[in-house]
Amino acid sequence: MITAINILNFSLYSTSKGPVTLGNLLEFVLILSFSIIISRIITLYLRRYFKDKVSKDVGETVIKFFYYFSLIIVSISILPLIGVDPSGLLLAGGITGIVLGFASQNIVGNLISGVFLMIEKPIKIGDQVEINKVSGYIADIRIISTLIRTYDGVLVRIPNQQVFTTNITNSVIYPVRKFDFTIGIRYSDDADAAIWLIKDLIDKEPLALYKPPPSVYVNDFGENSVNLIVRIWAPMSEWDGIKTRILWAVKKILEKNSIEIPFQQRMVYLHNISEKKQIPEKSKPKQEEEIESVLNYGERILI
Repeated sequence: MITAINILNFSLYSTSKGPVTLGNLLEFVLILSFSIIISRIITLYLRRYFKDKVSKDVGETVIKFFYYFSLIIVSISILPLIGVDPSGLLLAGGITGIVLGFASQNIVGNLISGVFLMIEKPIKIGDQVEINKVSGYIADIRIISTLIRTYDGVLVRIPNQQVFTTNITNSVIYPVRKFDFTIGIRYSDDADAAIWLIKDLIDKEPLALYKPPPSVYVNDFGENSVNLIVRIWAPMSEWDGIKTRILWAVKKILEKNSIEIPFQQRMVYLHNISEKKQIPEKSKPKQEEEIESVLNYGERILI
């Protein structure tokens, strides 16, 4: 027992605060290890607590912040055990932080923008968005950058400063979405009948919303057709499928009732020219003289 106490009191090195023994070093390691274990247990409970209360990206951000912040506080508080003065370390860290701040303004800007994005939450993981002319799904929102998986399966990384300062088009933030399209019919067709057929078709679509109500109306008189606007509201999750089905169904129902969708037409008139203009014979010598003068001019230049 006395031998073990003597080993723990063995001096490893000396500092301005006094000698640092093997016991101090072991105490530092034990406290830090115990803090890591406790922090991980707390983050596990926090992850379960946030599971049904907040979105996954926000919950993970809070958990990571708590985990690293708690470890930093514990590490600074036990630094005197190994002979390190926290005040001097903080002063040196402050000076270093100022220097690094000037040297890495873009990184700091992306970091701050990432924090604001997580607080404001204009986008979430899985949203369909268009950011800085890049369209696709949000794959991940990190503290420095945002990852977008395009519709072609390409991963694009955009710095958070650009994400925060540019226009963001979020296609799925609301539960319902409107889509409209234009259908042209012939001037000889009955527009009232076409409108009734299309409205009846929409009424039979179970996923087309009644509020806001759908609408079909004449919008424009084109060069070759009377243009009808069809406007429908649908749930965001079924938006693309409904649009595809209704477009094809409208085409079939109009064809079935002899209402045609005209294509663009152009009329071309051909004139038969029987007499061709003849070049007067007297003008030919003049042209030959002009050509000859040009040739002579070239010869004079060469000489």
